[in-house]
Amino acid sequence: MGIFQRFARLPLKSTYIWSLCPQYSTDLTTVDSALIVRSSQLIQHRCVHSRVMGASPGNTGAAPPRLPFSRVTQEDLAFFRALLPGRTITDPDLLKSSNVDWLKTVEGNSEVLLRPKTTEEVSQILRHCNERNLAVCPQGGNTGLVGGSVPVFDEIILSTSLMSQVITFDNISGILTCQAGCVLENLSNYLEERGFIMPLDLGAKGSCHIGGNVSTNAGGLRLLRYGSLRGTVLGLEVVLADGRILNCLATLRKDNTGYDLKQLFIGSEGTLGVITAVSILCPHKPKAVNVAFLGCSSFQQLLETFQRCRGMLGEILSAFEFLDASCMSLLEKHLKLTNPITESPFYIVIETAGSNATHDEEKLHKFLEEVMTSSLVTDGTVATEATKIKALWSLRERVTEALTHEGYTYKYDISLPVEKIYDLVQDMRGHLGDMAKNVVGYGHVGDGNLHLNITSPSKDPALLAAIEPYVYEWTSEWKGSISAEHGLGLKKRNYIYYSKPSEAVALMGSIKAMLDPKGILNPYKTLPDNIH
Repeated sequence: MGIFQRFARLPLKSTYIWSLCPQYSTDLTTVDSALIVRSSQLIQHRCVHSRVMGASPGNTGAAPPRLPFSRVTQEDLAFFRALLPGRTITDPDLLKSSNVDWLKTVEGNSEVLLRPKTTEEVSQILRHCNERNLAVCPQGGNTGLVGGSVPVFDEIILSTSLMSQVITFDNISGILTCQAGCVLENLSNYLEERGFIMPLDLGAKGSCHIGGNVSTNAGGLRLLRYGSLRGTVLGLEVVLADGRILNCLATLRKDNTGYDLKQLFIGSEGTLGVITAVSILCPHKPKAVNVAFLGCSSFQQLLETFQRCRGMLGEILSAFEFLDASCMSLLEKHLKLTNPITESPFYIVIETAGSNATHDEEKLHKFLEEVMTSSLVTDGTVATEATKIKALWSLRERVTEALTHEGYTYKYDISLPVEKIYDLVQDMRGHLGDMAKNVVGYGHVGDGNLHLNITSPSKDPALLAAIEPYVYEWTSEWKGSISAEHGLGLKKRNYIYYSKPSEAVALMGSIKAMLDPKGILNPYKTLPDNIH
């Protein structure tokens, strides 16, 4: 066990353990208020490049002004207050945090925040809003990165924060049924006490809601092992725009009776209905977990390590993540984290999860011996204790937090053939030159998902014009997706044609018109301007 013991003995430097807070936190340092722009201002000044594939000239240009929705009256407020006593919020100070997105980059002007506790209350709210032609912005934990979870103008915010009850859990099948407002980390803790885990894990787990996760089809760190939410979500309860309740809270793994309606709402970003409850298949909690943090001198070696990893670790491989040296520099600079291994151009986080510690350790030993003797990996450390595992994972999970300290960040969530994902980072650095403060890449190698982040001291229209549509054209050329897991929201919706043919987008518009004829649910989001 020489190689494994060598890795296991590598100390997590003392400053490293102390600098990584053992208590996970999603709180971010407040960004300079000067960086905040109102959503309506953003969409009226950002133009979409005229070379949108499959688009007519009318599909490009600035977003539309406020659509002709009604405005909230005193009669509306009286109805909401009677329905939700003490849970109809109109105080501007209390509304402030719900009007601003997680990145502090876009801000709406909603004057009403509603906090229902039950599906029936959501139904009555939407029935009233539909009859009155009042626009609604569903909101979960407000951790989205594309401006999809906050109002653009004065839409009513419908928060699921009080819908946080576990409805049932079957400890034989592992099927959890819960309300949409359950925080992901709370669900994880609930399940771990019962010997199970959530199939989804995100850096924002301390704040994000499971309903929002499903609405955006969040991917996360465990997709390599457990697949996407499209496979693990068994059923949904959804309230449609007119207030009808669609109860498809199935707990069956096999049900081939007609259309699988829940798939319409998974990833629809709150534009087709409001998810109020979820049933999800949860795997058993692994009895043995190891995390290896490794260094590679080139991305090609990283890819070869990934190939060996899949072949040699097989069924126990849970995650394979990467970050580049620029990410590590930001973690050290802004969060005072310490690199536990020798400085490298690229870093890998590998997690194994199985039922037999001895078996898993042996497989990991053979893998580490293989990649070390073949010089694919230059250095590394292994953690088996929960605290040290959490510390190593923080180096990947807190990159987003470190980026918030760099100034203004342009964020791109791209999926590409695995061998091409870092080429985009390198090409973007050459394309932008000195215009950008920093261009970094990290993400999920296991599913070809790159998180490309470009920073500048402040919001820079010239830099944005150099990035877009170049980044989308590059992605389209290699048959990639412009949004792997973040969704389209407000910021990306007009670029959908780089990933979807116009016929598919038109069909999406038809589905939207059928389920929400008045368009009250999350208007200005996901679908491009020409659909409205």
